[in-house]
Amino acid sequence: MSSTKVGKVVKLFVSTSEGRIEKKEIALDEKGVLEDKYYDTNANRSVLITSLYSYILASENFIDVKYGQLGENLLIDYNPYHLTSASRLRIGDVILQISQNCTLCKSLTKVDSKLPKLLKDDRGIFAQVVQSGTIKISDNIYLLNDDNSEIKY
Repeated sequence: MSSTKVGKVVKLFVSTSEGRIEKKEIALDEKGVLEDKYYDTNANRSVLITSLYSYILASENFIDVKYGQLGENLLIDYNPYHLTSASRLRIGDVILQISQNCTLCKSLTKVDSKLPKLLKDDRGIFAQVVQSGTIKISDNIYLLNDDNSEIKY
């Protein structure tokens, strides 16, 4: 399997009962992000990946959203929203498989009433952990490709 470098990790977050916590690194296994309150709740939704693009889109529409407010575990400088289910990313020593687009979340109305509609297709994508490990800020992101297939962006 070949890979193509597509970006870097910008920020990392975990959700706790006290709120969102920014981390320098996170550990993941097949049940999700360790320390996250959603750990071991739904394998297909174990990791939420959001692109800087979502925050830029909000800003261009005069909505002030702080990093982490979209509920992401990983904020990256690559826009992965075009990736299909089963696409794989390697970040650090972790391999993630895209499982589904992020669903519309009414909790985003707490930030701005227009935000859920604005980001309905651009809030993030969910992934499940295929290979456990650790992800750190500034880790490179690689799109994994079958050697017999074309790279699609």
